[in-house]
Amino acid sequence: MSAISGPAFRGLHRFAMLLACAVVGLIAAGANVTSKDAGLSVPDWPTSYGGINPPRWYEIETVRAEHGHRLYAGTVALATLGLAIALQRREPRRWVRRLGWAAFGAVIAQALLGGLTVLFFLPTAVSVAHAGLAQLFLCLTVTLALVLSPAWRESTGLGRAELRPVARLATVTTAAIYTQILIGAVMRHLGAGLAIPDFPLVFGGLMPPRWDSGIAVHFAHRVGALTVGILVALTARRVFRAPAAATLRTVAAALLLVVCGQITLGSAVVLSQRAVVPNTAHVATGAALLALSLILTLGAWRLRRTRAASRVVEGAVAMREAVA
Repeated sequence: MSAISGPAFRGLHRFAMLLACAVVGLIAAGANVTSKDAGLSVPDWPTSYGGINPPRWYEIETVRAEHGHRLYAGTVALATLGLAIALQRREPRRWVRRLGWAAFGAVIAQALLGGLTVLFFLPTAVSVAHAGLAQLFLCLTVTLALVLSPAWRESTGLGRAELRPVARLATVTTAAIYTQILIGAVMRHLGAGLAIPDFPLVFGGLMPPRWDSGIAVHFAHRVGALTVGILVALTARRVFRAPAAATLRTVAAALLLVVCGQITLGSAVVLSQRAVVPNTAHVATGAALLALSLILTLGAWRLRRTRAASRVVEGAVAMREAVA
């Protein structure tokens, strides 16, 4: 299979970028359902009140949120299938083709988990798994968009030892963000979003005066937010100080801005008593934060690998010239 180039290559890249953005929107739509407690407003699955579209479903706010989420998810699933097929036909790299099918498998599994949350009346474990898999699906689509970009193929490593710590720290940061998202999902589905009702203090102090499961998971989420904020700052600092990572500075700056916005939205969720708009925006921004951190991580490892490969090539050329 020959390498794709020109309009076909650019078209696949743009389609993958649109799909990744659509997945962030899908996560926001799911958060909107949770924020409105609308998860059981359509009590059957895979049908909606026994059909494809309930009559006048758009006139009832909770039904509109849940059924609209299902329609959106179906559209994203079809788009993911389309991308996987296009990659199978045009993409020469086997691992990228497999990644496309993995993304399609993830969205199908996500739909099944969404159905189970309805059929079993929103069990916490299934709901959290549904939220966690949504973020993994986002990571797959973001990775596809990145590896299909011209910048990925044209990137060359220009640094040396400083790229390894950048890549490692970015990896830790991405893992911490994903863990924080999972803790937030547990908190949200346990109904513990207001278990600690004040901010930035905790019941007027620094530590809870009493503990239960809701307070514990809420406090863990706050500690996680602080940890993520510190890790993002350290990662950005290392990127800005590494000359070899100059191409990643825009992503690092965006990561800093988004984490500040995310912490602000988290405080707004508490201070507004879980109002729908900040609650939904908080989940969507968390997804965007994970996507940016993943891009930074993959970019750092890519630069390091291409640099290592270039040294091997340079060594081989030097040996051949010495022999000659």
